[in-house]
Amino acid sequence: MTLAHARPGERLIVEKIGGERAFRRRLMELGFVPGTPVELVGVAPFGDPIELLMRGCNLSIRRGEALWIAVRRAAGSAGGCDEVPMPAAAAMPCRSCDRR
Repeated sequence: MTLAHARPGERLIVEKIGGERAFRRRLMELGFVPGTPVELVGVAPFGDPIELLMRGCNLSIRRGEALWIAVRRAAGSAGGCDEVPMPAAAAMPCRSCDRR
């Protein structure tokens, strides 16, 4: 699933950053590295941008940018396979059902 498809209050773990090299680098400089916990705090009234809590800091990113960040639920979060694929160029298989 991607960060753009998370719900407010969900705790997630960053798995992969997709997109072009410069874009990936910028997100990694902000702290989006694989294994980092992140929580979706809130969503703006029209759905964009989204507010995140990561490493003790609040930051906001566009939903379009969040589409390129593959995440998984942190231990203890609600389960089930409601995985939503990333854009085709960066798709990863779902760990629960092998769907792309």
